[in-house]
Amino acid sequence: MTSPISIKVTINGRATSHHVPPRMILAEFLRDQLGLTGTKISCEIQVCGACTVLVDGKPISSCTYLAADIDGREVMTIEGVAEGDSLHPIQQAFVDHNALQCGFCTPGFVMATLALLAENQNPTEDDVAHYLEGNICRCTGYRPIIKAVIDAADRMGTS
Repeated sequence: MTSPISIKVTINGRATSHHVPPRMILAEFLRDQLGLTGTKISCEIQVCGACTVLVDGKPISSCTYLAADIDGREVMTIEGVAEGDSLHPIQQAFVDHNALQCGFCTPGFVMATLALLAENQNPTEDDVAHYLEGNICRCTGYRPIIKAVIDAADRMGTS
């Protein structure tokens, strides 16, 4: 049996340290050890985007990323997006445009949208569709999601 690895990480703005098994995936660490269940596990092969979190501001699939690899890094999950009791403009745009139904994929879409708008403050509908092509939604279709992302960019004053 391999010994646990000690990691120091900042998660949603809070510095913390933990011991993790060397082969534990990040999604399991977030959900099972930290109770951050907004990150969903679905495909487990980096295809659906439900497990998307930001590591040092970049979107990653936490279902294939090792928890040990976050040592010394900053991780943001969906739980770190809202501003107190107020939804983040991206979250509010998703609600306002009915860009969610069951909500399973929504955290991954929101996290990917945060990364997109950090890179491209004035995305076109084609930019959004291309950037989010790694996220799958089986309920809403993609028109409301694309409209929500464009609206979020406007609300954030980035476009």
